[in-house]
Amino acid sequence: MTPRVVVGLGPVDPELVVPVLGPSVRFVPDPTPEDFAIAEGAIVRAAVDVDRTLLDRMPALRVLARTGVGVDRIDLGAAAERGIPVTITPGSNARAVAEGAFTMLASLIKRMGESHAHVVGGRWGIAAAPTPGDLFGATLAVIGYGRIGRIVAGFAAAFGMEVLVHDPFVQAETHENVSLDDAVRRADAITLHLPGDGGELVTPDLLAAARPGLVLVNCARASLVRTETLARALADGTLGGVGLDVFDTEPVTAAAIDTHPLVGHPGVMFSPHTTGLSERALVETMRLAAESVRAVLHGRAPAAVAPAAPPHRHTPPHRHTPPHRHTPPHRHTPPPQTPASEPQTGEHT
Repeated sequence: MTPRVVVGLGPVDPELVVPVLGPSVRFVPDPTPEDFAIAEGAIVRAAVDVDRTLLDRMPALRVLARTGVGVDRIDLGAAAERGIPVTITPGSNARAVAEGAFTMLASLIKRMGESHAHVVGGRWGIAAAPTPGDLFGATLAVIGYGRIGRIVAGFAAAFGMEVLVHDPFVQAETHENVSLDDAVRRADAITLHLPGDGGELVTPDLLAAARPGLVLVNCARASLVRTETLARALADGTLGGVGLDVFDTEPVTAAAIDTHPLVGHPGVMFSPHTTGLSERALVETMRLAAESVRAVLHGRAPAAVAPAAPPHRHTPPHRHTPPHRHTPPHRHTPPPQTPASEPQTGEHT
């Protein structure tokens, strides 16, 4: 019996998928045109575009398994026309993303990067050291209450933070649900976990009402808040810290980083879109993708199929007067599946 061919689109470790696909499948990590012509399945990484042209090269294709939940780089219409389901792996790395986002958030509030630079720069004992902020008693606004947002909220509560939640479609059961305006106004820190298909969410006008020194972390989508918005808010002290795992253009090249407007600010922390790529998360993501391929090739329904269109667009911020303000905690001087709220890009599921 001739084995069925499944190809990798982007870097896919055969050791992670071959045992799941089974002996009747030949997995090709670096496919040739001949492999494309007979491939019945494909495991697709985040950075790969799957358009009509590529689909035309795979006439035998029966399933596209996306390693993540983001399908914005896949032509869903063209796949649907050919009767090809696009499967996703929701939840496979939600905890990894949440851990990465909260670690970045805590590091910025505690000013770990600045403290490290202070020591290695030989300034200890010569200049005043950065004063760490406090997690306990601070207010965290979790924007997007899907799998990832729920886990982050749990982390924050465990550290004694007050948690506010804003999600247009999902209500938190154990935390206060507020408007976007209210969340930004009352927060000492914000973490973003919404899809970014509705334009800039955190606008300059929205930030104008924020407390000085607000810390903002974005591990969802770059479009949720523009780089220019962040740069201006850092410059005027509205923002005291920014953590980014997502960028307008990825990867960020050496040339681009030299001119990036946030580079050089002591309160900025970058990561290369890897918060969701922990060792455990990657194994689980590949396993779920391979299981989806195996299911379709054996005539069974896959566990999770991407919707025909993004699950929702976020609504414009509702402007209203907040019901109350409370005394802010000490601030440093600036120098889990709910599909509606999951990021729809990158390797974040």
